Amino acid sequence: MNRSYASAPTLKLTSQIYARENSKVVSTHRRGVPSRGIATNRVPALIREGRAAPEFAAFVAMAAPLIAGAPRGDGHPVLVLPGLGGSDASTRPLRWFLDRLGYRTSGWGRGRNVGLSRHVSAALNERLAVIAAEHGRNVSLVGWSLGGVYAGALARHAPHRVRTVITLGSPLAGQRQVPADIPTTSVYSRSDGIVPWRASALPAAPMSENVQVRGSHLGLGHNPPVLVVVADRLAQPEQAWRPFAAPRWARRWIPAPAPV
Repeated sequence: MNRSYASAPTLKLTSQIYARENSKVVSTHRRGVPSRGIATNRVPALIREGRAAPEFAAFVAMAAPLIAGAPRGDGHPVLVLPGLGGSDASTRPLRWFLDRLGYRTSGWGRGRNVGLSRHVSAALNERLAVIAAEHGRNVSLVGWSLGGVYAGALARHAPHRVRTVITLGSPLAGQRQVPADIPTTSVYSRSDGIVPWRASALPAAPMSENVQVRGSHLGLGHNPPVLVVVADRLAQPEQAWRPFAAPRWARRWIPAPAPV
């Protein structure tokens, strides 16, 4: 298959997986599974999360032009971590997109994310070491929601193996900061129906930033503006970090960060 464009069978299968996966994620949040920093039992907010479906439709429709317009990857490995209630199936669209830009993506390989666990943290530390050794390069971490908390913990535990950290709607409030020399980007939506956006904000630091997008929490793994941000951040050369600047055409969906 041509890696530059979506095939109908691939996107049809991904769409089916997306529908099943996100119904499970919504169910998890409705049950109020405890996880620090995540708002639970917010029914009106969860209703707004219905936007995730049209956001996925936009991803399917825009896949080819997004790939064509995004900067090419340099082939370094990227570990993608799902949010609470999600599994590697939930991050498949994001990994599919990044693979076609030239990155070597991996899922977390731990089944469904049921919350914070020392056992899972230890297993992820081992997985990070294996990926870094296999490719002979530092690994970028992309964590969606609670996956971003795990990403931060990995960067603190093994900073010598981490190239950059990108979190998507993650509950970062109260978490220890990633080492200052690791570029860190927090992507958030002010209308997030699950994680209050202020809980995702990073404190000011020379190599950290907050990037606002318009959209739902459950759509952060496939919403086209998010993919624009992730592709741009991963494409930065090592030791040459610069703050994100939205392309002019995308500024309607990627507004300037809100004051915290």
